[in-house]
Amino acid sequence: MQLDSPLKKLGLYLFLIIGGLAMLIPFYWMFVLSTRTTSEIFSFPPPLIFGHAALDNYSNLLKATPFFLNLWNSIFVATVHTLLVLLFCSMGGYAFAMYDFPGRKYLFAAVLATVMIPWMAGIVPWFMLMKTLGWVDSFNALIIPGIANAFGIFWMRQYISSNIPNELLDAAKIDGCPEFFIFFRVVLPLLKPAVSALGIMTFIHSWNNFLVPLIIIKDEKKLTLPIALNRLFGDPTRGFDVGVMMMGTTLAVLPLLLVFIFAAKKFMDGMTAGAVKG
Repeated sequence: MQLDSPLKKLGLYLFLIIGGLAMLIPFYWMFVLSTRTTSEIFSFPPPLIFGHAALDNYSNLLKATPFFLNLWNSIFVATVHTLLVLLFCSMGGYAFAMYDFPGRKYLFAAVLATVMIPWMAGIVPWFMLMKTLGWVDSFNALIIPGIANAFGIFWMRQYISSNIPNELLDAAKIDGCPEFFIFFRVVLPLLKPAVSALGIMTFIHSWNNFLVPLIIIKDEKKLTLPIALNRLFGDPTRGFDVGVMMMGTTLAVLPLLLVFIFAAKKFMDGMTAGAVKG
């Protein structure tokens, strides 16, 4: 878009600033409520600045739920799942992009076709499969399924097709490099933008995953944060303490904010790198 006049630039910047502030309001409101008592939260006018109940809410949160154990479970599941997705989707995308084998187009079309099938349509057979494998109440059911998903394979395939020249692979083969060496030592280091973007999206999706752990995990010690917080919200024996709930939600959101803040540049590089053929 061409910005020919300073007035247009000023209008665009004002629009972006207002839009950015509007997106920050829910986070600010959540942080404020996490430092307030329930009576203060339901008072009128509602509190707009930070209060002095943060430590009390934090203490009550730790009494109501094993928060740090749930936090560790979420970190472990999301991290391992993300690493496996990056590995298998990179290898799958590399195979579809750089190898010419019989039925490649049809197989790739079949992979993409799975995107059109709602995951909920297969929830019952999926649970039966998990039960057959003995993965009920196991982290395996949260980590293994989806490590070679259609979106990840498509994402990596498109990036590799646009940015990795065949001549590079030919040169490596002439030097006598084996196939796995070519992928891990030559190709994979060049995929950092796409890997970073896919990794952030996968980590956030796994971190926020609610339905799968709700169905499959029964052991209190294996609960991830979304399920633990949901039980905190829905347990009438603990009362309706909004401040404690907001404190738990705030602490659950902070890791995602930190991941995105420190990896924002790599994420944007990955989102735009495949747009221009290199």
